[in-house]
Amino acid sequence: MRPGAVTAGAVHAAALLLTLAAFAATLRHGLADPGTALAFGLLVAAGTLTRTAPRPDPGPPAPYDREAAPLAAAAALGYALLGDAATATSHGALQTVAVTVAAGLAGIVPHVARGRGPGRDHVARRILTVGFAALCAQPLHDSGVLLARLGPGAPYVLVLLLVLVLTALCDAVLAALLLRARTSYPYGPLLREELRGLLGIGSAVCATGVVMALGVATAGLWTLPVLAVPVLLAQISLRRYAAVRTVGRQTIASLARATEIAGCTPPGHARRVAALATAVGRELGLGGTDLTVLEYAALMHDIGQLSLVDPVAGGATALLPAEEQRRIALLGGEVVRMTGVPPAVALVVERQADPYRDQPLAARIVRAVNAYDDLAGEDGAAALEALERLRLGTARDYHPQVVAGLARVLARGGAPGVTSVPTG
Repeated sequence: MRPGAVTAGAVHAAALLLTLAAFAATLRHGLADPGTALAFGLLVAAGTLTRTAPRPDPGPPAPYDREAAPLAAAAALGYALLGDAATATSHGALQTVAVTVAAGLAGIVPHVARGRGPGRDHVARRILTVGFAALCAQPLHDSGVLLARLGPGAPYVLVLLLVLVLTALCDAVLAALLLRARTSYPYGPLLREELRGLLGIGSAVCATGVVMALGVATAGLWTLPVLAVPVLLAQISLRRYAAVRTVGRQTIASLARATEIAGCTPPGHARRVAALATAVGRELGLGGTDLTVLEYAALMHDIGQLSLVDPVAGGATALLPAEEQRRIALLGGEVVRMTGVPPAVALVVERQADPYRDQPLAARIVRAVNAYDDLAGEDGAAALEALERLRLGTARDYHPQVVAGLARVLARGGAPGVTSVPTG
């Protein structure tokens, strides 16, 4: 069994055991403060019902689609932190988990019926994160420690913020751990990407959860629907932004296919180069905007061939003289600048044929991956020979670290649509 499968299985088992313990304790002792539990449960169910569709890409999500159900996450976090600095509370950590899981299951049924339910990783992560927040906050409320030592006011809020920071770190660690288990990408860059994502929708979810906990404790349950409105509006805005980004990417992919339709490049070449370049970029620690620029540049790296009078035989620019490669790259950069994509994409396209010491990292990756796909062929029949030629070209043409990263990615299975090569 792969180590990644063992890690993911351990996380899933921990979430399952916590859930079983939560339901057993709640059934045994009964539901404390059922009105509050019902109010937060309905909000979690409503947030789960309005969640966005799961992402097909197993890699780190973009900032705009990092949280599929922000309202449900904020409500669950608010219930986990709920307490009153003036009186002790009694719903406890296990009931928090039980209510959250039951409400989430109720809201997720329609998505499962349509085949769009969340993955096990997301569910396990949500259970463990809510459980962690509740285990940090609820014992303080139940024991009356906050009342005895801090009382109401700023110190009480600071304690909640501290719990919130620890919970966010727990969520980022779990998310990076599960991504590492599924993709085998280096853990450090994945964790940095998750921590960077907390500054986006993650911070809004955390802030809303704290405000919900404070609002219900001081003003009552009527504050819940009021506080849910900003999160719903943010979710709608993020959906529209994600739709715009999706359309933009589809447009770029269509432009990239123009070279295939014109017979300048083999079918699927741009897609394979983009998939493999993105995997190598993640292997080397790229993330966020840098990874998006790399993907777009890889998709459009051959678009300069449309300006040629005589097409390159087989579209394999890696076999051309250096000056001819550079001329095609500059033509491609001019074309890309006219498409309206970010200027950084055009820069990578036009710098892909430079000596690697003069290239940015994204251009180094595009050049190496493009050469690999040109040399290996559509079916990867010459994969080992192609990789060896890249290693021999590390004196000038291909960066050694990029070639080493490409070899590691290929040895693990490559990327979708890309033939892997054996190690050794």
